[in-house]
Amino acid sequence: MTPLQTRRHQLKTQLLQSINALEIEDAILPVEHPAIDQIICELETLNPIDQPLRQEHWPMLLGSWALVYASRGTVVTRRLGRQFPLPVSIQRVWQRLTDSEGTGAGIATENGAVLSLPLFGELTATAQGVWNPYEEGESARVSFGAFTVQATRLLGIAGLHLPQITVPVLEFLRQEALWITSYLDEDLRFGRGATGNLFVFRR
Repeated sequence: MTPLQTRRHQLKTQLLQSINALEIEDAILPVEHPAIDQIICELETLNPIDQPLRQEHWPMLLGSWALVYASRGTVVTRRLGRQFPLPVSIQRVWQRLTDSEGTGAGIATENGAVLSLPLFGELTATAQGVWNPYEEGESARVSFGAFTVQATRLLGIAGLHLPQITVPVLEFLRQEALWITSYLDEDLRFGRGATGNLFVFRR
């Protein structure tokens, strides 16, 4: 290994150990972890993939990723305490990226979460959207066109095939956001929102 590769490996190990030491709610709810944020920032300077959103890097970028850390929570988790009168447990959060219609014109994204609600069961919520990368190959315009909710475990009964409820977002109501992919390697990916929120995804 080169000194740079050695340092990157050390930081990755340190980062994942720090994240694994957290409960999932602590890792993806809006709780401050400045030491973790500092490691992320240092790893961003050692990003092995320049312009990670360029199409030649899609084989490494596309696929399913688990969200393991969000410095200021996510759109879903920031609202849990306000929207639900009962405590909600987060089982997992993921993001699935695919080539939009196989055209190479954009990246289709599915952001999902499995939530456990007391006395009810498990609920899977997903948002379907698209990334439109900019030419500089690091940032993209992101918009979501539909949201889906499905009960996957009801009153403790698993294996149910309950219908999905899909709510399309009307064209004039869609809002675009900036998404920056600031680090990418074979099993780790960082994203930044427009406000600087840090996201860590893992294969």
